[in-house]
Amino acid sequence: MDTSRHTMNTLFEQLGLASADAQIDQFINTHKLFSDKVKLEDATFWTDAQSEFLREAIRSDSDWSEVVDELNTRLRG
Repeated sequence: MDTSRHTMNTLFEQLGLASADAQIDQFINTHKLFSDKVKLEDATFWTDAQSEFLREAIRSDSDWSEVVDELNTRLRG
């Protein structure tokens, strides 16, 4: 059983994205969500697999949901 705490870095690794702090900041600065009408998991910059992972994390309130919520907040900030 995986009991490790998920972080923004491990979320980006899970999504197959560069996961160093500077790379995460760059991704967030490049991919801002300006409309509340667009759900995080429906943003056009995700692959189908990434969208499905995010959708499932949110829907099932998985152990990833907290860091996914953090990503959502940062992309809208």
